[in-house]
Amino acid sequence: MIDRRLLLLGLASVVAASQLHAQTSAANDPAGIVSAIYTRVAKGKGEDGGTFVIETKAARAKYLSRSLAAEWARMDARTPKGEVGAVEFDPITNSQAPDVASFKVTPETQEADKATVAVTIAGHRTERKEQADNVIRYDFVRDGGQWKIDDIKGAVDGKPWSIRQMLAEFIKLTDKPTRR
Repeated sequence: MIDRRLLLLGLASVVAASQLHAQTSAANDPAGIVSAIYTRVAKGKGEDGGTFVIETKAARAKYLSRSLAAEWARMDARTPKGEVGAVEFDPITNSQAPDVASFKVTPETQEADKATVAVTIAGHRTERKEQADNVIRYDFVRDGGQWKIDDIKGAVDGKPWSIRQMLAEFIKLTDKPTRR
């Protein structure tokens, strides 16, 4: 009787550990990270958006690569108080007024140190003219042993945009010439 109890207890521990490992692996996998973001975004009426990913320095440190977070900080430092900066929309929902009813995550590429994941979103009340506008791509890199977002890309009216490119252009435009 004792042997059976120990066997069952041991088996239960192994099952619990494997489930925890699977959850931890998914949380540090690019597709799992994006799925977790959009699960939060699509809750309720799907109108809260995904700015929680980029809103604060702490959020950017959690989700973004060090280099992308540094570019964001450079943009913030050059943005006059009370103004928005280079990113005047919610890149997670590719909108000014978030509306996410459902989403589909598709891993596109994955190597040891980089990956690309595409997300196709559908809204409750809005239909976009261009199908490309419903797809947001995330470029990931390994950063400090964890997967981090290194760029977010999408399209507006079929015209492509990239967060990294927006930040770089803003920084270039706002660089102050140095006097010699």
